[in-house]
Amino acid sequence: MAVAKKTSSKASGTRSKSAATKSGTGKRTSAKAAPPRDVAPATLEAALTLAATRSWADIALAEIAEEAGLKLSEIYPVFPTKGAILAAFSRRIDGLVLSEDLEGLEDSPARDRLFDVMMRRFDALEPYRDPVGNILADLWSDPVSALGGLPQLSRSMSWMLEAASVSTEGWRGLLRVQGLVGIYLATLRIWLRDDSADKSKTMAQLDAYLRRIETLSERFGRRGAAQEAA
Repeated sequence: MAVAKKTSSKASGTRSKSAATKSGTGKRTSAKAAPPRDVAPATLEAALTLAATRSWADIALAEIAEEAGLKLSEIYPVFPTKGAILAAFSRRIDGLVLSEDLEGLEDSPARDRLFDVMMRRFDALEPYRDPVGNILADLWSDPVSALGGLPQLSRSMSWMLEAASVSTEGWRGLLRVQGLVGIYLATLRIWLRDDSADKSKTMAQLDAYLRRIETLSERFGRRGAAQEAA
């Protein structure tokens, strides 16, 4: 009978120790799970890091995932294509520009307001000059990929016009958006080669393009008004 009591006592002690461990009062503790990473910014930063030193066309999504410390399965729902990553980058730049206001320029001519907004965009792009240069070099040599990015670029330019308080409504608004797309792409080439501290070459080219478009718009507007009157 004594042996049976000892065995029962040992079993009871084992159960008590197990219960204590489960309840958290024991010495053993489970490791805390790492907090989930925000996939979008991590992926975007990884893509820009790789693009700073390599051709965009040669970078695979698997490499971007590895650089970001993520699995492909984590990236896929957010960025199913590399084009989606570029669209997200464009929206990031949009957000930086739109976060500022036109204080002191409200009563300025539309051209001056738009010039200010577009230069803010180039300022926002400045930290990403190397990746942007490599990405654009590939896109300009690949018309199919370039065409795929036009919808997002048009949306971005539409928002730049809105930020400058320039209407994008109707067919005139559509022409303004497409005109600004052309101006932006042409000025980007100058900006990539502009090594001046104050971006004077970029500013001069952007101003020249905007003045040219303004003149054409005024002529077109006068002609349209004359036709309506007739």
